[in-house]
Amino acid sequence: MNTTVGSDHIVTAYDQDLDELYRLVSQMSGLVETQFANSLKAVDARDEELALKVKQRDKEIDQLEADVDAAAIRLIALRQPMADDLRFIISAMKAASDIERIGDYAKNIGKRTLVMSQFPAMPVMKSVVRMGQSVQTQLRDIFDAFLAGDEEKAVQVWEKDEDIDAHYTSLFREILTYMMEDPRNITAASHLMFVAKNIERVGDLATNIAESIYFTKTGESLADRPKADASKYESLD
Repeated sequence: MNTTVGSDHIVTAYDQDLDELYRLVSQMSGLVETQFANSLKAVDARDEELALKVKQRDKEIDQLEADVDAAAIRLIALRQPMADDLRFIISAMKAASDIERIGDYAKNIGKRTLVMSQFPAMPVMKSVVRMGQSVQTQLRDIFDAFLAGDEEKAVQVWEKDEDIDAHYTSLFREILTYMMEDPRNITAASHLMFVAKNIERVGDLATNIAESIYFTKTGESLADRPKADASKYESLD
């Protein structure tokens, strides 16, 4: 019996399973990046059709998360990975959970857009979209970092979270001003406030993924992230 051939087969199958997990996370991150970008376009253009499309595609993301979890559990159960491989598998599961939540926020932005499109546009919407575009850049960078295993790029994303928090706090105050100046703005402004909060939360999830990347590559945790304190201005969890 040629044990070398058997061992080579096991190694090849193991590598194929790891590659499949990588492929699933890549597919999931690409879809979510598109969903988030489309949700911002829907807000900016008041595009109800695009907003509805974002809302409807959320089930695809949910299924991909389930596929990632199944692939990861199968690897752990059958291959007994160690060290770097085990950290990658665990990080892939954590990242998939965060990516799925980003998809949920994109869907919620689509739902809010369907309501806001029934009201006159407010100038502050452009500011919300600009914040969203900054977060969109963060998403693209963190997904690239995850797939490349680039911990330095991950740390760069992680460090920018405070800027997003500060931008959100500024927008929160501006939207409140619109509500106070004219009660007719309250409904649309309330939905826009939730859109801004969803975008800020997406930024938080990008930093979660950054922490997973750093742990995968170094085996260590990042220090507590810097956070701008917006708690006294909002309660929109």
